[in-house]
Amino acid sequence: MVTTRVADWVPVIRREYLLDFIRNGGAAVKFAVPQSEVVCSEIMDALGKEAREAGYLFVALDAAHTRLHMIDQIFHAVAKQVDWDALAKRFLRSTLSEKHYIIPDEYDGCSLDKVAALNSMDLGEMRQSVNQLLRDRLYHDYAMTQEFRIAMLRLCLAQLEPNEAAMGTARAVKEWLRGELRLVSSLKSALIFQKVGRSNARNMLFSLAHWLYLMGDAGLALVLDITRFMALRRPTEPDGTFYYSIAAVLDGYEVLRQFVDDTDEMEHCFILVVGSPASLEPQEDNPRSVTAYQALWTRVADEVRDRYRVNPLASLIRVSDCQADTAKGPGGG
Repeated sequence: MVTTRVADWVPVIRREYLLDFIRNGGAAVKFAVPQSEVVCSEIMDALGKEAREAGYLFVALDAAHTRLHMIDQIFHAVAKQVDWDALAKRFLRSTLSEKHYIIPDEYDGCSLDKVAALNSMDLGEMRQSVNQLLRDRLYHDYAMTQEFRIAMLRLCLAQLEPNEAAMGTARAVKEWLRGELRLVSSLKSALIFQKVGRSNARNMLFSLAHWLYLMGDAGLALVLDITRFMALRRPTEPDGTFYYSIAAVLDGYEVLRQFVDDTDEMEHCFILVVGSPASLEPQEDNPRSVTAYQALWTRVADEVRDRYRVNPLASLIRVSDCQADTAKGPGGG
């Protein structure tokens, strides 16, 4: 089977996707099958470096440590790697600067009383103006789901007026985003009435990618390593990692299938799914392989392909540490 090298493939992803298509509002889901654990690490390192340098939030999740068959667990794992307060502060500073308000130095924060004093405005007048800006630029941005907009609004308000009540709500919001909030009733006053679950986690993830773009970032680059899906059984001694039944594996493939089908709804989001060679084995030989879930396999299968050259823009790429043999054509020796 013809393969490509990390050094040949990742620069194409950087040029065609990270620096162009995704940055300009697109979304893509790619599947890579490294031929060894070493190549898998090379992909993670190379893509992570390119994504960070291009201005993306880069998050790599491993099925051994995150339940990747559950979309809410994917969102919570991503949320734990986000500095939510820093994003809220950046949004406020950007919003006020665009309206030509004088804002405090970075280390002074962005509290409402300081902004009002710098702009020689009454505190009440300043509050009214900023609330209107937040409604226009944040709450009325329907590219984000309503719950996400409300959550970001509460984080922004806590930055503006860091009193005990606002800071308490902000802490609860961040726990809610990370899946750590025990009782969602503590957020009823913030107009958030349900936890992040299967019904809303996907839209929350898409909203995060849009929110990152509003901050001036390029978006979200997410790697999902599903190699653990192929593990047949748990070890005799528990190792603290996750293992998956065949039913859970199929649930995981359904999560990935929905990502593929939702690329028209996503923006500023690049998702790479990394599997092992076993994940492409025929269903008859391996009931855990992607071929066992036709709804996903038909979307990524490379049934029509060049026998001698790799298409680096294909949905499914096989990656090795050896140069693909492209010199020989049909009948070559």
